[in-house]
Amino acid sequence: MTRQVGSVEIRAKHRASCHCGAVVLELDLPDGIVNARRCNCSICKRKGAAVASVPVTGLRVLQGAESLQLYQFNTRSAKHYFCKVCGIHTHNQSRSQAGQYAYNVGCLEDVNPHELGTLPVSDGVNHIADRKA
Repeated sequence: MTRQVGSVEIRAKHRASCHCGAVVLELDLPDGIVNARRCNCSICKRKGAAVASVPVTGLRVLQGAESLQLYQFNTRSAKHYFCKVCGIHTHNQSRSQAGQYAYNVGCLEDVNPHELGTLPVSDGVNHIADRKA
């Protein structure tokens, strides 16, 4: 759990937005940034975002639901959302943790994700759902 990034205190209810401001989210972060990480799967390695977890009920779209675009690939079970105006990935619902969203830490108001330092990398390349029995 990370309660402060640089000089920015992570608030219990913290706003996040895409680059152009069309999409604004509110996140419930009573414990700060939880489970910050990167992923090496085919989409995450390309977008390069640092993400962290929040329960599905802990993310609300305050503005711009009509500007969110859904992208799915491969098994079509993960749901990746991005702003269709500026292209910024805001959040996704993974296939392994359907009860949680992973949100883009770089979208958090006033937070520089580079100040988190080195983050663990989830092994999305060898995802358990892709393993053959």
